[in-house]
Amino acid sequence: MNHSGLPVPGKIVSNRQLINEHYLMTVNLPEPIMNPLPGQFIMVMLNRRGEVFLGRPFSIYNYNRRRNKATIDILYQVVGRGTRLMAELERGDTLGIFGPHGKSFDMFPHVRNVVLIAGGMGVAPISYLASYYKNNIKAFNGNIICYSGARTSDHLLGMDRLIATCSSVHISTDDGSAGYCGAVTELFAGELPGYVPDQCVLYACGPSPMLKRLSEILKGHAIPCQVLLEQRMACGVGACLGCVVEVIHAGEESQYARVCVDGPVFDIRDINWNTTLGES
Repeated sequence: MNHSGLPVPGKIVSNRQLINEHYLMTVNLPEPIMNPLPGQFIMVMLNRRGEVFLGRPFSIYNYNRRRNKATIDILYQVVGRGTRLMAELERGDTLGIFGPHGKSFDMFPHVRNVVLIAGGMGVAPISYLASYYKNNIKAFNGNIICYSGARTSDHLLGMDRLIATCSSVHISTDDGSAGYCGAVTELFAGELPGYVPDQCVLYACGPSPMLKRLSEILKGHAIPCQVLLEQRMACGVGACLGCVVEVIHAGEESQYARVCVDGPVFDIRDINWNTTLGES
């Protein structure tokens, strides 16, 4: 186990394009990082042609530990220079892995229904959460129900893994090219009356407007809901204050929380959704 604060060197096993600008990278670690919990993230450090880039935060899509080594899967989208360089990496190339960082999802092993809502790249941490419930929470014997949304059928990610893990998967696309025509939040809203609050827990990850809309749908409903915020980060350890969001706890004045250390998982009812949230 690495305790030096230095990155664990990872060697790329594969780095393949899935759809559009979305890639799946599998990295071998010569020594395991601390077992990551669902909702936590890693910082990936690139060192390319003598240039050192700030670390990029990524959710964990999958993690397998075998004795003194481990394999981690990173599902990512090319959105800028750093991720473009990641997409150019090949088998045998190396990068640095810091982590895991952040607060994880709370687990509820005795509920009847674990309901997951994923929008876009939010499918990565949601998929890891689903597999963790199924494979690691021995007391859990309920249903895992996933709602996954994307712009079009060509943008749906990780369906095979979700279908293999979840009891049922409900799909929505903005243009109706697959599943429900419309936002994934509206698909869920139509089925919300069928869930009993004290027998259900809800988790969600996706763009900020999606999560804000979900918070509106849940007003007046007692279902517990935790959300993972997608936020730009520079350090990942709370030093730069570049990822703060406004939180409001019941009966208290609003405060600012650092997504990287106070999150990235929050109670959906604690976030001030009227505050503009940056997206990664």
